[in-house]
Amino acid sequence: MKTDTKNFLFRTIRSQFGKIGVVWYKEPPSIKIIRIVLSKPSDNFHSVINTLFPCAEVSNSIEIIRLCNDISEFLKGNHVNFNLRFLDRSQLKDFQKKVILLERKIPRGQISTYGRLALKLGFPRAARGVGQALANNPFPIIIPCHRTIRSDGSLGGYIGGLDMKRRLLEFEGIKFDQKDHIIAADFW
Repeated sequence: MKTDTKNFLFRTIRSQFGKIGVVWYKEPPSIKIIRIVLSKPSDNFHSVINTLFPCAEVSNSIEIIRLCNDISEFLKGNHVNFNLRFLDRSQLKDFQKKVILLERKIPRGQISTYGRLALKLGFPRAARGVGQALANNPFPIIIPCHRTIRSDGSLGGYIGGLDMKRRLLEFEGIKFDQKDHIIAADFW
């Protein structure tokens, strides 16, 4: 995808996890979401957006307002079924697309590991590749990459930080020990 010909738009959501940005462009008759940007409270959010999308302008649309409301509800711990039709998946490579679509199938309240996902994809030695694909997930929250952990029960990584990953999992009923390892959970 040629990003230099796109007019990117964004909207900011305030949450207990810091600011979140939804970045999209218009492709009539609808919109295409290019990125969900998570920030840590210490980040200068507008600087992050300007670095990633220098010409992005603040804007709104009915679809974006609905999505932002859904994201806000999700971040309060409520169950939300996100619609994928507005996501611009053309930016993803084939392997990452497969990982993202498989990750999307993990139900709320269940978790998987990078290795289990690799096995389900038919690439039993690709746990690290699965981890990289999820680390570069342009649609965190909508694609719930927080639901995948390391095989030893530790959290692994998360673009929004490990505190956010843990709290999202706790919203979904996952229990942790004092070292941030999963105590018991339903594995998918």
